[in-house]
Amino acid sequence: MPEKLAICLLASEVEPLSKTGGLADVAGALTRYLHGAGHDVRLFTPAYDFIDRVACGAEPLAELTQVPLTLGPYAYEFSVLRGSLARGAPVYLIDCPALYARGSIYTSDPDEHLRFLVLTRAALIACQRLRFAPQIVHCNDWHTAFAPLFLRTVWAAEPLFARARSVLTIHNIGYQGIFPAADVADLGLPAQSLGLLYQPDLSAGRINALRHGILYADTITTVSPTHAREICTDEYGMGLQDSLRTRAAQGEVSGILNGVDYDEWDPRRDRYLPEHYDAGSLGVKAHLKRQLLARRRLDVSPVVPLAGMVSRLAVQKGIELMFDAVPRVLSTRPWVFAVLGSGEPQYEEFFSALEQRFPGRVSYHRGYDDELAHWIEAASDLFLMPSRYEPCGLNQMYSLRYGTVPVVRRTGGLADSVEHYDVASGRGTGVVFNDFDAPALEWALNTALDLYALPAHWERLIRNGMQCDFSWQNQGAQYLELYARLTA
Repeated sequence: MPEKLAICLLASEVEPLSKTGGLADVAGALTRYLHGAGHDVRLFTPAYDFIDRVACGAEPLAELTQVPLTLGPYAYEFSVLRGSLARGAPVYLIDCPALYARGSIYTSDPDEHLRFLVLTRAALIACQRLRFAPQIVHCNDWHTAFAPLFLRTVWAAEPLFARARSVLTIHNIGYQGIFPAADVADLGLPAQSLGLLYQPDLSAGRINALRHGILYADTITTVSPTHAREICTDEYGMGLQDSLRTRAAQGEVSGILNGVDYDEWDPRRDRYLPEHYDAGSLGVKAHLKRQLLARRRLDVSPVVPLAGMVSRLAVQKGIELMFDAVPRVLSTRPWVFAVLGSGEPQYEEFFSALEQRFPGRVSYHRGYDDELAHWIEAASDLFLMPSRYEPCGLNQMYSLRYGTVPVVRRTGGLADSVEHYDVASGRGTGVVFNDFDAPALEWALNTALDLYALPAHWERLIRNGMQCDFSWQNQGAQYLELYARLTA
């Protein structure tokens, strides 16, 4: 492997600047890991109006101020600010108020595709003006998935990009960046390159950003080995399975499990907790549980098991399995449930109604609260993730480190990171169920509660989980191996 790689990363969200999900965590953590490993990594992301520019030390770059950019009939100007993430990792903010001053990361506005086409084009223009010659251009999800095609067309003759190899990471295949074929001019492709667009989609009147990343990236990754296999199937491919199967046959679809930022998620140093603990001081975890029960007005004895959930409330997350299973188990067994999340109205209404139906036993906080998320991880005995599909998932890995037993469905990264506990051998780190239906979730909940009633097994289960290591030192090295293969 070269001692120092030049890497251009593109992401629509980056923790701690902007975040809706795991993409932000990975973009921030991978950038910090690569920077710490001595590589020249430059991360490009939008300068949303809500970002605290002072906190990240963002300063304008004189050579990248009010740069004109035209896409089809639209003319924009952008500037670039240079800031830093933790440990000095560089981040470059694409400042274009006409597109990013909207109070949120994503919108349902008709120019949503333009917002991220500008991000992608502006990042490559910035590389040119900075005379930065990336060996790897690593794009993420549909928002920047046109970068590989742009490198092959718009910048095909640019010597600076002659050695560049492209990586597309799919964090959530359910979001594909589809816009009308009538807007094809917005891509800004040379006329002779329009034949490279996926013709079946064009004939159907649409352009699919993610599909073009799959077709033209030098390699495609997703965020767990199991999910890399799943997305090539009809069940999980969400209409892209044929393109993915073609690339998989070429050996260019792989899975790298996400890493965990243990500086942020570790009960031994968690900045949100008044007390810290490890596997040798689980009494502190019990004390935190008593505090959270009081704080969330859960009126039960501390010996009653507490289940937690922190999630986007979307169809992906399997919330509908809870509609029957959770009330049944709450009606028949002693346990309490603390939920944090927001999303689709039907799921928010379910948890609100559940809180009213089981007062003192269910607590639902609508929205997102980072401090409460850390408290739920630390104080809970169980953590529920009954996902329909889960490319990777991070909360189950957080839970393992916090001694909170994950109850998960066997899919994607959940299958790769949680092993079902076997009473006979004492091996395993959680409770895993297979079928996507309410009886399977009910079985899993009852199995977890039965294990909780067996103190020796429960302690063994907790300790097994706390020994797991999903650090970026392990996972980041796999990205470096991938980059080395591409640049060899």
